[in-house]
Amino acid sequence: MNVKLKNTQKEWIDSDDAPEISAADLQRGVWSVEGRVVSEKEGRKAFAKRLRGRPVGSVSKSPKTLTTIRLSAEVIEQFKAAGAGWQTKIDLALKDWLLTHRP
Repeated sequence: MNVKLKNTQKEWIDSDDAPEISAADLQRGVWSVEGRVVSEKEGRKAFAKRLRGRPVGSVSKSPKTLTTIRLSAEVIEQFKAAGAGWQTKIDLALKDWLLTHRP
């Protein structure tokens, strides 16, 4: 598969043929955040922020707490057999139990 680079006439077949990026190339670069051009400092900050943590909006208002619990093998097998999300299903089952019981 031949790939043609933007603003150049040179074509190469794979990344081994790609030219090295020089310091001058980096100086000509433009930082863009959400479609608007920003300073290098602001661009680097936005890039670093985007790399850390979960995506915005993916964290619930009541996050779960990491814990260790011992359950019987039969319980684990049954929930795992139900497919992906088995830990969430255990959480839902315990919430349902709390509706009719007091621990």
